[in-house]
Amino acid sequence: MKCIAIDDEPRALELISGYIEKTPFLEFVAGFTNPFTAMNFLLKNPIDLVFIDINMPELSGIELLKALPVLPKIIFTTAYSEYGAESYEFNAVDYLLKPVKYDRFLKGVNKLIDFSSPKKEETNMYNSSEPHSQSVLIKSGSKTFKIATDDILYIEAAGNYMLFYTLKGKIMTLLPMNEILKLLPSNKFKRIHKSYIISLKHIEIIEKAVVIINKTRVPIGITYREHFSNMIKND
Repeated sequence: MKCIAIDDEPRALELISGYIEKTPFLEFVAGFTNPFTAMNFLLKNPIDLVFIDINMPELSGIELLKALPVLPKIIFTTAYSEYGAESYEFNAVDYLLKPVKYDRFLKGVNKLIDFSSPKKEETNMYNSSEPHSQSVLIKSGSKTFKIATDDILYIEAAGNYMLFYTLKGKIMTLLPMNEILKLLPSNKFKRIHKSYIISLKHIEIIEKAVVIINKTRVPIGITYREHFSNMIKND
């Protein structure tokens, strides 16, 4: 997701720019302390998301946005809470009060991902929860990947994210684990830990507390061991 940051305070701009760069599904394109330069850039370049300060000299963030013919997604960053009502005019994703902490920044960005995620009805079109399903659609940032279920090795929870490890690489998504379980065919995938879902097809070795998939040791949670053991015996 291509992003720019606009703030007349260099330290505030540096902070937000750093947050963008450290967030895996965001791409930092440019930062601006001059709102006129930023507006000129936005008129010439497609951007997905803009982090913008409201109270800037000469041209406020509100005035800048009003001058744009097409609005990208907006997250306001400001030290003044009284501007909150004006942000609704632009259907802002979030309104961050300075000083902005990273966890609050991430919460705001997550709102954008939630707004953009495929609706349950859309995912059902692909019969993803049926045993005969051959692929699933997984949204990562501004892109949606069609992943063959046979290519999925295992899935790992990492904080607010889920990591799909596949034969072709790794994909990060904000889709929660319970929704992922609904998408995957239950006869091919099992949850064996609070943080892991595995593909039964790709299991190489089973130990007491670990399965090995693609030379990676994936733990079996204590509460899942008995069920997993019985399932393997009855298979």
